[in-house]
Amino acid sequence: MAVWALGINHHSAPLDMRGRFAFALDQIAPTLQGLRTSLTGAGRLHNGVETAILSTCNRTEIYCAADMPALDHTVHWLAHSGGISTDLLRSHSYLLQDGHVARHAFRVASGLDSMVLGEAQILGQMKNAVRAAEDAGALGRTLNQLFQRSFAVAKQVRSSTEIGAHSISMAAAAVRLASQLFEDLSRTRVLFVGAGEMIELVATHFAARNPRQITIANRTQERGEKLAAQFGASTMRLADLPEHLHEYDAVISCTASSLPIIGLGAVESALKKRRHRPIFMVDLAVPRDIEAEVKDLGDVYLYTVDDLASVVRTGQAQRQAAVEQAEVIIDSGVQSFMHWLDQRRPEGGSVSLIRDLHAQADTWRALEIARAKKLLARGENIDQVLEALSRGITQKMLHGTMAELHKGDAEQRAQTADTVSRLFLRSSRPPASEQEPSAVPGTKKL
Repeated sequence: MAVWALGINHHSAPLDMRGRFAFALDQIAPTLQGLRTSLTGAGRLHNGVETAILSTCNRTEIYCAADMPALDHTVHWLAHSGGISTDLLRSHSYLLQDGHVARHAFRVASGLDSMVLGEAQILGQMKNAVRAAEDAGALGRTLNQLFQRSFAVAKQVRSSTEIGAHSISMAAAAVRLASQLFEDLSRTRVLFVGAGEMIELVATHFAARNPRQITIANRTQERGEKLAAQFGASTMRLADLPEHLHEYDAVISCTASSLPIIGLGAVESALKKRRHRPIFMVDLAVPRDIEAEVKDLGDVYLYTVDDLASVVRTGQAQRQAAVEQAEVIIDSGVQSFMHWLDQRRPEGGSVSLIRDLHAQADTWRALEIARAKKLLARGENIDQVLEALSRGITQKMLHGTMAELHKGDAEQRAQTADTVSRLFLRSSRPPASEQEPSAVPGTKKL
């Protein structure tokens, strides 16, 4: 069994490229189906290929498992889905196999590969990705083991180390930057665009500073009202946002929209109405919610998830000891997973033999059925055809066994007979080794 992963993240690819490969949660199932169909049609894999996709603002990663790897085909598929060349994707991505996949997945789940070192949100996102793969019927035994072990390692890392201590979240970083622009956040009006988990986190941090007004603008009114109720905030229809944008000093956006929802023209109009009083804007969405050109406006302070990197890295040195402890836990987890994986490979267990037995039995069955169909087509008696069918299958199954029972000396034949009895004679009779030797074909009573 081969395991491989292809991904891009905040270390390997710029924001706009990551946006090309961002998949909303409701897109995961059809995307997985398309990937599996593509891999199966590549002529290399069987219908049981396993797939899962993890897509967040910082990364998009494809995890696969099958009898044989299809690394190049996976790269071609992802490049095509994002509308770029395979060479360009290769220059901004990472391709991992077997133990390297496990190590990467364990580090991601533990928060070691995040922009915010030790952050816990990625673990929930990973669990959502696994749930989506399960619902799509794309998750098999191997990937399920990989992810369940990832969750167990992450739990051990968080309970045994201080990896999350001293960390600064994206939400806290946004508030810190806003407080550098505005002397008193309690006098500001804040607009949140979206109502997902990230917006809820940022709104919680801003609400602690008691801003003058908080408004939630969301595509789904019910969800927006539910979030607004937590903070005593007002709500706004997303369609009304351009008309009221000038009323707000800070705008934080994070939606699943595939296109920007706040354009350059809307912000320019808002600045004129504000008489060029500054606007603080944070775009936490991938792909972007706010057009990139907005950043060039003189009175706008626009930050993306990548712009926040220098802020959230504060405290990195203090957590280095915890990182080293976490890596030791991850090393142990990788060894355990690879041992489990090796047991499923031909050189490490009986999986190959079982697969070959099934294949041999299917071949025999297909041959006898084809022969039976020919006899029936010639008008042969159906009872006689069925008799010949059953006899043909039985003879094929027993031929090798009968031959082995006649090989070797008396002791070898007795051992073979004992094995054959246990495999084929499912009754209360004692093993052949406990019977009279004369009962075994090809032996003589001493």
